[in-house]
Amino acid sequence: MDAIAAALAAAEFDPLKRLDAPLAEDAQLLLCHPADYVERIRMAIPAAGIYQLDADTHVSSGSLTAAMRGAGGACHAVDLVMQGEAGNAFVAMRPPGHHAERATPMGFCLFGTVAIAARHAMERHGLRRVAVVDFDVHHGNGTQDLLWDEARALFISSHQMPLWPGTGTADERGAHGNVMNVPLAPGTDGPAFRRIYEDLVLPQLDRFAPELLLISAGFDAHRDDPLAQLALTEQDFAWVTGALCDIAARHCDGRVVSTLEGGYDLEALAASVAAHVRVLMEKAA
Repeated sequence: MDAIAAALAAAEFDPLKRLDAPLAEDAQLLLCHPADYVERIRMAIPAAGIYQLDADTHVSSGSLTAAMRGAGGACHAVDLVMQGEAGNAFVAMRPPGHHAERATPMGFCLFGTVAIAARHAMERHGLRRVAVVDFDVHHGNGTQDLLWDEARALFISSHQMPLWPGTGTADERGAHGNVMNVPLAPGTDGPAFRRIYEDLVLPQLDRFAPELLLISAGFDAHRDDPLAQLALTEQDFAWVTGALCDIAARHCDGRVVSTLEGGYDLEALAASVAAHVRVLMEKAA
């Protein structure tokens, strides 16, 4: 978060409106998670030190507040965009959310932030078509789980395969044909990534014609990231951001809400977020 804040402190981001992320309401968390799961996460938070939930997911005394601000910030961003108070929004919060399943924390994630935002858009704003595009290097298994039975949602994930968590094959289609997985081979570079989006992802979004477009913006597909082997650059993230904004301009008055997911090389993460936010600002102008 410090690296991202420093990158967005440059003069070119002066028009950027910055808001504090509110805490999610329990009712928002319950759009995707059962009450006993939310309570289990609450009870797992230690007063001090670190508690390990699984092999990858640890919590400290501040983890619940951070996760609730991530989900609350995403829902608030949806409200701002739907009410016309912002053209689009980026929710710069950690922990990420796209690996958290209905009743299982995993992969650093406690709550399904982007899925909660999608369900919030449907229930509060009455939307019938909400698209979620996830370009994190890891498959968004949690978002897929939470939206699998949701006919009003289209979930598209591009991700390296093979790679943890091992899900996200092309034949995982959702209960209503509402899931599209696009596995990418290790070493996939920017030109190949762009061709795949132009051939597969963008046409599917055009066919769906979303009323709101949500992005799970993970930047660990960057060539410098230590956790995977894709070879994207910040210019590729800028390109895909622009392409997704153009889809939103055609179908939903440019309404886009992006939520931060992965990205673990701090310099690459900061540069990629800056490129992403710069395009969002240009497209909202």
